[in-house]
Amino acid sequence: MINSIKKWANEHPDLWEFIVFNVLSNVSTATRFILLWCLTPLFVNALHLTMPFQWLFYNFSTQAGGRGAFLATLIAEIAAQTVNFFVQMKWVFKSDSSFKNSAWKYIILAVIIIIISGYAPQYINAWANSIGWGGAASTLVACFNTLMAVVVSYPLLKFWIMPKSKKAKAETDNSTENEADTGTESNATEEVTETAQ
Repeated sequence: MINSIKKWANEHPDLWEFIVFNVLSNVSTATRFILLWCLTPLFVNALHLTMPFQWLFYNFSTQAGGRGAFLATLIAEIAAQTVNFFVQMKWVFKSDSSFKNSAWKYIILAVIIIIISGYAPQYINAWANSIGWGGAASTLVACFNTLMAVVVSYPLLKFWIMPKSKKAKAETDNSTENEADTGTESNATEEVTETAQ
């Protein structure tokens, strides 16, 4: 079974990379969910930071959780993006880009995502409260932010922020071909052995 998965991954490297990207994105997703679940009740219910918050296009009404919901969303997203940077660079794209070259690009991406994730929750929270789903508001916000992170992040990470150098890409391609050849040879050997028996 494991050999079959490896063979399929070697035959479809880009699709496999996208699957790994989505699976390992759950590390940052878990960070986002846990922080939202902890910080939203802390800021909104315990500390009563429910005063309306308006800044630029951010507009968190009292019903949407006010300043507390904004702070919870912002802190959770910054933490999630920080975790995501290291996970994607080292485990998904296995990029040989330098930290210096990748970090500033990732900061731009993170700012875009944080702006989106800070803007949308006010409406998601208000909508959830209006239909009696107030308790699920932070979960809906986390789901939306996760979806946006995938749609916006993947192409930018792969082609701009964490690309492999031509040399690293060539080595990966050669390694994939060698593994595929080895798999074919071992299958042929197994078939000959079975026939001989």
